[in-house]
Amino acid sequence: MSAERRPRVLVVEDGHEYITTLRRYLGQAFDFARAGDGHEALAQLAGGPWDVVFLDMRFDRTAPSQLLGDLAVTADRFNGDTHRATRFLEEHQGTYVLAALREAGCGLPVVMSYDFDSEPRRWKHLEARYRPIRYLTDNADPERIQQALRGAAATG
Repeated sequence: MSAERRPRVLVVEDGHEYITTLRRYLGQAFDFARAGDGHEALAQLAGGPWDVVFLDMRFDRTAPSQLLGDLAVTADRFNGDTHRATRFLEEHQGTYVLAALREAGCGLPVVMSYDFDSEPRRWKHLEARYRPIRYLTDNADPERIQQALRGAAATG
């Protein structure tokens, strides 16, 4: 990351809440762009220099055809119930996107928006497998988000 430019952050979310809030409160310190799903994130990451990925966990507004993960395999876990399988993929889409980024060779630091405080085993597994990653709870204030993004950009 060059000292002449602001860190570039790709925000991967199915809505516009994070990108709007991040631009409003941290737009002077970072350059933000948005990807609406995992496919779009992979395309944008391939096209330019990025410093950090800010990744939402839940993608319940994404069309099922745009979700990453194998619906048929997931449905088998739920006794063939494709509705439950789709909901599972939506609720855990951030981890599927993270896996796809790493499989595509993207080693950028990722800051996930999800409360892993209540799931320490899951976090340890993700951290061991997909570093460098950090997480912020959904109620993190702008100062904490800025610290996490700067810290992540410095490691990238």
